[in-house]
Amino acid sequence: MKLNKTKYSTRAIVRWLWTHHRRCRLQATINVVVGLMQVGLGLVGVEMLRRLTDIATGSREGSLVLFASLFGGVMVAELLLNILLTWVRAVLGVKTQNLMQQQFFARLLKGRWSGVERFHSGDVLNRLFGDVNDIVSLMTEVLPSTVIILVQFAASFVYLYVMDSTLALIVVATAPVFVLLSRFYFHKMRRIVRKIKDSNSALQATIQESVQHKMVVKVLERGQTMVDRLELRQQLLRKQVKSRARFSILTKTFVNIGFSGGYLAALVWGLFQLQDGLITVGVLMAFTQLISRIQRPLLDMARLLPTLVNSLTSSERLMELEELPLEPQLPPVRLEGKVGLRIDDVDYQYTERGRHVLRHFSYDFRPGSFTAILGETGAGKTTLIRLMLALIEPTGGRATLYSHTETGATGNAVPVSTATRCNFSYVPQGNTLFSGTIRDNLLFGNPEATTEQMHRALHLAMADFVQDLPEGLDTRCGEGGGGLSEGQAQRVAIARAILRPCRVLLLDEATSALDVQTERLLLERLKAHFTDTTIIFVTHRLAVVGFTSDQLTMYRIT
Repeated sequence: MKLNKTKYSTRAIVRWLWTHHRRCRLQATINVVVGLMQVGLGLVGVEMLRRLTDIATGSREGSLVLFASLFGGVMVAELLLNILLTWVRAVLGVKTQNLMQQQFFARLLKGRWSGVERFHSGDVLNRLFGDVNDIVSLMTEVLPSTVIILVQFAASFVYLYVMDSTLALIVVATAPVFVLLSRFYFHKMRRIVRKIKDSNSALQATIQESVQHKMVVKVLERGQTMVDRLELRQQLLRKQVKSRARFSILTKTFVNIGFSGGYLAALVWGLFQLQDGLITVGVLMAFTQLISRIQRPLLDMARLLPTLVNSLTSSERLMELEELPLEPQLPPVRLEGKVGLRIDDVDYQYTERGRHVLRHFSYDFRPGSFTAILGETGAGKTTLIRLMLALIEPTGGRATLYSHTETGATGNAVPVSTATRCNFSYVPQGNTLFSGTIRDNLLFGNPEATTEQMHRALHLAMADFVQDLPEGLDTRCGEGGGGLSEGQAQRVAIARAILRPCRVLLLDEATSALDVQTERLLLERLKAHFTDTTIIFVTHRLAVVGFTSDQLTMYRIT
């Protein structure tokens, strides 16, 4: 199977990792310091064991009790350092992971509305949790471990070389082979792991969509279809995992054979020297300990390679998220008095080759007016709302906000942007409640709202039913307003928008789940309450027809 080339070079990934390493430096530094202390204690332990053995066999004079106590002290110190490392990983590791998740989560929320949709939400979640965890592991554990391993290898080799240069060279004879093999392993495994991660994201997306649209799946009797789709993606994942396992087993087998041969050769060399009386039993024990401490770092590096490859692949996936364009982060521009919204000769198309959803559209939503926008599906009603909220930018023309003071003077026009979004409140289509209590959802519109203000907003939104619930405002809603009917959830969402201080209130099919009589009464209440607020109401329905022309302006998009 031919594998695609990776998108980013290793050098680019390393530079990216360095820019994100700041949050991890404390834990990484502690891990390196403690690891180096363990290396030092390990070499001291080897020396203590050599002396103990020589004293016990009569090859050296000294206090057996003293050196046994020192050896025990080294073991206790190593145990305490292991406990410290476990504590650091448990406390600082979670904190570091949380900070990095917050960083990428914030970037997603600050990104342009028209950018993030190229990633499935299940894929985004997989990156925010799995890939972030891999990156934190790389920077706080894998990289520090690599430093420690190299130091341990060098220190152990020098120690052994001083004792027996020939033996030291025999032990490291397989190192060049390991380096060449690891380079080949690294490049091929990196491409395999990328495919596995993408398959995992596809699996999560399938499960998430099926749960999210469970009602549609059940009514259309496509449960088995979704299970079959999941099985196909699982089969692909199993095939990729098997490919990784075969390649990993093959490379590990070669590495282990090489290291085992080196260990055997070094051990035989030491035994012959012992037989010839050139070394003592204690020195032979030191030899075996040092051989292990030289080869173990290389084996540890072999074990770290899959983690390193996995982390570099995760880096690529997070770098892709960072490529999403950000919205301009501008200070809020709040307009005073009544506010109007003027659309001048606006064009918009979602793709360069797509049709013009809006073409030469112009309209002036006068300050304090109440306007119903009607039109067929696809006429551009929701697109117009997105333009007003600066979620998208017109491909031609412009949209501006302007104020109207009590004296009748018209203020300066301000181009619609992220800075003017603070003047709007908005009720989108569908059920947009968050999991939590009704109070939590209302406070999302205005964190400073009082209980009295919440009840008043619920009354205006025809949502007095909340007061009759056993727990009232503290009634819990499931995901998407679970536990409430569609109409109830819509009215709570309208109450949330009412609580937000605004100059322009946008309602995008916000009453589609209400009956005509309830919808009409709701619109009358909104009109009576928001006397100085411009209300723009997108609808398919004609419940607004009964309003007089001085109460409501109707505009049909064609």
